[in-house]
Amino acid sequence: MHSDAAAVNFQLNSHLSTLANIHKIYHTLNKLNLTEDVGQDDHQTGSLRSCSSSDCFSKVMPPRKKRRPASGDDLSAKKSRHDSMYRKYESTRIKTEEEAFSSKRCLEWFYEYAGTEDAVGPEGMEKFCEDIGVEPENVVMLVLAWKLDAQNMGYFTLQEWLKGMTSLQCDTTEKLRTTLDYLRSLLNDTTNFKLIYRYAFDFAREKDQRSLDINTAKCMLGLLLGKIWPLFPVFHQFLEQSKYKVINKDQWCNVLEFSRTISLDLSNYDEDGAWPVLLDEFVEWYKDKQMS
Repeated sequence: MHSDAAAVNFQLNSHLSTLANIHKIYHTLNKLNLTEDVGQDDHQTGSLRSCSSSDCFSKVMPPRKKRRPASGDDLSAKKSRHDSMYRKYESTRIKTEEEAFSSKRCLEWFYEYAGTEDAVGPEGMEKFCEDIGVEPENVVMLVLAWKLDAQNMGYFTLQEWLKGMTSLQCDTTEKLRTTLDYLRSLLNDTTNFKLIYRYAFDFAREKDQRSLDINTAKCMLGLLLGKIWPLFPVFHQFLEQSKYKVINKDQWCNVLEFSRTISLDLSNYDEDGAWPVLLDEFVEWYKDKQMS
């Protein structure tokens, strides 16, 4: 009898110990959020639904999305984007190189007109003017010669070309064409115009002469003052019938000053001023012409 009671107590204690262990495991899993919600019926019966290892793992680590293998269309689209980016980069690089001034390209450009010579001569100058779209007698060619500091009319030496075109950042015909308006605009500046006017005298004269022959002087004056000095046609007529065969630099410079300061009716001309005889004679001739 006593042995039977002891056996029952042993079994009861064993069951209680097992339930206590199960209870500890449940609370441990619950703290780790590894258990599923327990229904009301389960609480009533005290039963526990444990989660499987795969279910628990899915709650701790979300499943990784499988990467879909790239299709042929996706690969083509990606390659197309890369090709487009490369073409854009190459286009920008080439454009930048073309826009940047190149001494080598400028030198090659020079020899297109100079041939085997070290200067662009009359024939090459004619072709050069044709290519840039201006007549040789256009005033913009005088301004260009001034920018190149050319010493002889009708010629551009290699040194003059490289120095002047470098300052203008022109190494192709196209670039110079786009610079022509800038060159023309220099004539609108009083200081630049005076510099160009003075340069024209030395540029046009024979280098073994100190003066400018009258025919060349009339052409150059017409080029520079013909469109801006209303009295130029009359002054040109005076030179035509005068005894003058040459014009010196002092006379040349005073003609510009006269055109800028003396009124069209010559009323403010001072005969006792420091004007050269050439202009005294012009004023006297003009007044006689007006009275006759």
